[in-house]
Amino acid sequence: MRNILLLTLLTGSFAFAQTPTGLAQVFDAQVTMIEREVFGLAQKMPADKYSFAPATGTPPAGLFDGVRTFGTQVRHIATVMFQISSSVLNGEKPPVDIGTTDDGPDTLKTKEQIIAYFQSSLAFAHKAMRSITAENSLQPVPPPFAQPTRAFAAAFMGLHSYDHYGQMVVYARLNGITPGGSPAPAAPKGKGKNK
Repeated sequence: MRNILLLTLLTGSFAFAQTPTGLAQVFDAQVTMIEREVFGLAQKMPADKYSFAPATGTPPAGLFDGVRTFGTQVRHIATVMFQISSSVLNGEKPPVDIGTTDDGPDTLKTKEQIIAYFQSSLAFAHKAMRSITAENSLQPVPPPFAQPTRAFAAAFMGLHSYDHYGQMVVYARLNGITPGGSPAPAAPKGKGKNK
């Protein structure tokens, strides 16, 4: 599925490659979608649920042992966005301290701190995606990722973010939070629940 998405993204992007800003528009739009969906859910989750992770031992036995909390999921997405953006920008240092692990700084504890960190990663990602051109899209990028080119690294940002967004959706729904722009309407009494 990921390969199909990547191929579709890169193939669809080819049509824009003839213009100086075409690829930048495609990849920047991807960051805008992450901003709307993933960042939107991060904003929607109540502050007291940022420490939530499904209980250890939840059936089937051990399914959720050692998983990240909701807040750590958000920090992780933002940190990887910083890392990818830095690579796309040829090693430019992120504007904030991103810590030493892929979960970001442990000093980020509150929802407010984590949201501000995520917002900063989105701004840096927009800058990085807007720097991609037809001429530089196939140039190799520096570590930390073994992504061979700017275009591949840029495409990976969306794949990675939505992989973790799926986990965030589960956490949100376990806490009665509906992802998306607004909560689902309550079911009429006696008619069952909305799906």
